[in-house]
Amino acid sequence: MSSVSSARRRLTIEVKGSLRDLRGQLALLNHRVSGELALRDVDLDCLDLISRHGPLSPTALARRAGLHPATLTGILDRLQRARWIVRERDPDAADRRAVTVRALPDRTRELFALYRGMSTAMDQVCAGYDTAELELIAGFLRRTTEAGRVAADELGTH
Repeated sequence: MSSVSSARRRLTIEVKGSLRDLRGQLALLNHRVSGELALRDVDLDCLDLISRHGPLSPTALARRAGLHPATLTGILDRLQRARWIVRERDPDAADRRAVTVRALPDRTRELFALYRGMSTAMDQVCAGYDTAELELIAGFLRRTTEAGRVAADELGTH
């Protein structure tokens, strides 16, 4: 094996290891945020999806979160009781019983405040890169996210 391919293999292993470390650190951060808010980790995950992609139907949310609809119902009940979300009739749906789930902006600001330290740190990290480097990193992260989605979908079909 050439020294170039050896160095490339070593760097690939380092990238994979760093992604695992990052996953662990973000899980810890999210766990601590959910503890501050008296939410379960999975509740926080769903709230994040609703905040970023909502309003969503419960079915679309269950699909995005990879959760069984019955499990999601309990999560939505907890989030609604704690005034994080509202369920509203979907005026555009053919079925008048259809609902969408929407995050409440005042509570969302409360959530973002807990992530302010991480957001500031990420701004500082990104400030150390030029535009071309940030484009490269953003592309890498998009492709990595897609690879994770595909791997999760493959496991979900077994």
